Amino acid sequence: MGTTQQRFMRRGVTKIYFLKMIADAGNVPIRPELTASNATDLSGAVSDIAGWSLANSPVDTPDMGSTLTTSIPGEDKADASSLTFYEDQTAETIETLLSKGAVGFVVLLRKGDIPSSKSMDVFPVRVAGRAPAYSAGSDPAKFTVTFAISGTPKLDAAVPAAN
Repeated sequence: MGTTQQRFMRRGVTKIYFLKMIADAGNVPIRPELTASNATDLSGAVSDIAGWSLANSPVDTPDMGSTLTTSIPGEDKADASSLTFYEDQTAETIETLLSKGAVGFVVLLRKGDIPSSKSMDVFPVRVAGRAPAYSAGSDPAKFTVTFAISGTPKLDAAVPAAN
């Protein structure tokens, strides 16, 4: 590698959106779908993120010709995925948006909103549950939303061009 890698920290860069709908059957949003009428920017309220990746379960393929058990790619499975939010003492905006059973898309702009960057992951989801975290300590109030990945995610999509 002849060039210097530009490393970065995700906090303050990565954007997390919840979209109500995406017209494209391939789950790639266009720029107007990333706007306030369809999208909610969750980035500033997220305290923790877990999952949001795919894993493959290889299938063993032993044969009588060798003592080596080879394998082939098997099924893909989405990891258990969740977002933990800071709780707002006076508003329920996120709780209402992400109520149990809500359907939509979680969109992660891994490198930020950089048009044409192939760093957008789109997960079709249904909210599986929401649970508050209780503490007697001096921790900020939080709640965790667990998501069921309901379709094939679109990974490494290009961030749509700005209008």
